[in-house]
Amino acid sequence: MKFTDGLWLKANGVVFSGAVEVVNAVLPKKDEVELMVATRHIATRGDTLNGAMLTLNIASPCDDIIKIKLTHFKGRKSRGPAYELFPDGKPATPSVKVENPNQSTTILPEPAPQPITITSGSLSAKVNTSPKSYGITFSHGSQYLTSTEYRGQAVIDVPYKLTLQQASEASCVATQVDPSTGVTNDERGVGQMVRYMLNEVVLSVGESIYGFGERFGPFIKNGQQISSWNQDGGTSSQQAYKTVPFYISSKGYGMFVNHSEEVDFEVGSEKCSKVGFSVRGESLEYYIIGGGSMKAVLSNYTKLTGRPGLPPSWTFGLWMSTSFTTSYDQKTVSGFLKQMKERDCPVRVLHLDCFWMKRYDWCSFTFDPENFPDPKAYIAEVKKEYGVKVCLWINPYISQHSVMFDEGMEHDYLIKRTNGDIWQWDMWQPGCAIVDFTNPAACEWYTSKLAALIDMGVDALKTDFSERIPHLGVKFFDGSDPRKMHNYYAHKYNQVVFNLLEKKLGKHEAVLFARAASAGGQRYPVHWGGDCESSYEAMAESLRGGLSLTSSGFAFWSHDIGGFEGQPPDSLFKRWLAFGLFSSHSRLHGSFSYRVPWLYGEEAVKVCSELSKLKMRLMPYIYGQAIKSHETGVPMMRSMVIEFPEDPTSAFLDKQYMFGDSLLIAPVFSDDTAQYYIPAGNWTCFWTKKGITGPKWVSEPNYAFNRIPMFVRPNTILLLGPEGVTTPDYEYASVGLEVQKYELEGGKVSVQVPTGKGAAWAGEVCVEGNGEVQSSHVKLV
Repeated sequence: MKFTDGLWLKANGVVFSGAVEVVNAVLPKKDEVELMVATRHIATRGDTLNGAMLTLNIASPCDDIIKIKLTHFKGRKSRGPAYELFPDGKPATPSVKVENPNQSTTILPEPAPQPITITSGSLSAKVNTSPKSYGITFSHGSQYLTSTEYRGQAVIDVPYKLTLQQASEASCVATQVDPSTGVTNDERGVGQMVRYMLNEVVLSVGESIYGFGERFGPFIKNGQQISSWNQDGGTSSQQAYKTVPFYISSKGYGMFVNHSEEVDFEVGSEKCSKVGFSVRGESLEYYIIGGGSMKAVLSNYTKLTGRPGLPPSWTFGLWMSTSFTTSYDQKTVSGFLKQMKERDCPVRVLHLDCFWMKRYDWCSFTFDPENFPDPKAYIAEVKKEYGVKVCLWINPYISQHSVMFDEGMEHDYLIKRTNGDIWQWDMWQPGCAIVDFTNPAACEWYTSKLAALIDMGVDALKTDFSERIPHLGVKFFDGSDPRKMHNYYAHKYNQVVFNLLEKKLGKHEAVLFARAASAGGQRYPVHWGGDCESSYEAMAESLRGGLSLTSSGFAFWSHDIGGFEGQPPDSLFKRWLAFGLFSSHSRLHGSFSYRVPWLYGEEAVKVCSELSKLKMRLMPYIYGQAIKSHETGVPMMRSMVIEFPEDPTSAFLDKQYMFGDSLLIAPVFSDDTAQYYIPAGNWTCFWTKKGITGPKWVSEPNYAFNRIPMFVRPNTILLLGPEGVTTPDYEYASVGLEVQKYELEGGKVSVQVPTGKGAAWAGEVCVEGNGEVQSSHVKLV
């Protein structure tokens, strides 16, 4: 949200009251700071009258995290929902130190007031209390991170017409309304002033900003205007399915704005040297997160919002989908599975997309009897014959032609308009309504339908949609603020479904394939990148989205191999297939065309077969890395800058990534040439076992389709399962693992081996400094 007209002027009609100086400090407070900050210089007693005052509270919930809360009017009732903080358990009491040399609660020009500092762990916030000099400086030890400067916090009144630039006001749920909406001009705010709270921090020379959820535009967010407002806009736009009001800086700090409603960020886009973030209302709360490195920031951030859930080991195998609008029945599906088996392309999950239900019947959670006359028997049959798990597509939207609509309307299970009618429109399904997950009874009703499917043999659920949630002229069962519910709805939807799967199938056995999310959504994996086109450009934008998401607390990510929209050329499909099989989760899925590999040539079958089986061999490494991500919050698929922040080149790399601690993956974005960057050190090509010393840029023409540039980090032990393994979920410690050693640097190197069941470890393999290999509870070959 932009409030200015250039450097000196405010936008026409904007009333801006910015923080100028501290006038009072609430004392004593041993572990927090509360200050009164005037929005004009207080020179006389008369200046204390008729002006806005901001209350600043600074506290720390745990070491290396500092909370800033800025309040104008504190009498406004807080309506949820709010993000759940520390959902994995209360953190240890932080080591907080407050330094306040001032002897009075009143901060006066004479004697010269001293800064007030609060320190948590190694992170500190120092408040300048001198007259007309207000600001906050954030540091990690002696290292400057960022700061809020004079008038960099403000309460602002904005004419309604200027708010139309916001995503919430321009989105289809706000503009595509029919005569029956009942939305009044008063509810829209037409002709009124809208209040915002603003905070700006310095964007330093050479500093790069990342994150904000799944963003498909430029990976470095400097220069962008970003709105945390979930929208269903595909991967080729500035809209995003998964918006997270969190960013991470190359300087080694993070910023989490703790508001589930729309948060607008100006990343050097309103003021070139500032990151500004603003929300509607009377208060603004954010957390600055330190730790000393980008990895530590992500670990602390996921401590605050929740560690990534751990998907079952079977989910790391290949998912085969029916695609979306293709024609299929159980004969078609079985035929695909049969051919995949015959062609030695191991499938671990069969996904049935929307048309497992009858058309116009979404969602009824009832199989189309023409295409699946005996679904329970069919599910049992494909599981036995092909060894697959089964996933079904679902969404929270209910067509009025579904039997569930009448049930939901009768029992108040659907979102309502403010006049009491059911909220409906004709987008997606005719007369489409939306389940109100703020109603506990509606959650029970919805999950009872899903429980019946799980009892039938279903193992996973694709929680599609949930971005287009209305916020104007609606009311929720529990009185939630509709603007706050818009983004939070996806979180609640995924939470309800994930918790059901966990209840029915057990801990670490639940998995979603979710499209929408917000802060904390990493607790309910897995997420995929949504609707992309079939082009190299879309493949690259998908990867940018994935790396942005995993820079925002999410550990696991997938995408539609070959692209969703369109018919991929054979060469593109093979390149995307290699990329997909070396993502954490791999799914063949399209819109109106199938994604089975033989439709793209016999070489595509070879790529699918060879690389799928290699991924299965690498599962002792891959699942071990998944457990680490679950325990630490450091993502499995991570950008190069997270792993190599000291390398200036890594800041700009958005077409390659680290796949765990030890494997560098560089997808090929052309029919011919592979291009990638090798960081410092003696790396090894996984395929040829030839060494390569970085830092170095490499271009390889005529790169083979059945390979993907994959390099092993020095001082690495890789453990591979046996040749010919065709499933990801085997007993890694007992099958006989091959030990591969890469550029060991002397001294003992060890690696843990997971059991493959949950977060448990089976044993350990060590290589001594003399090269001797030892194992504990792990069978080797």
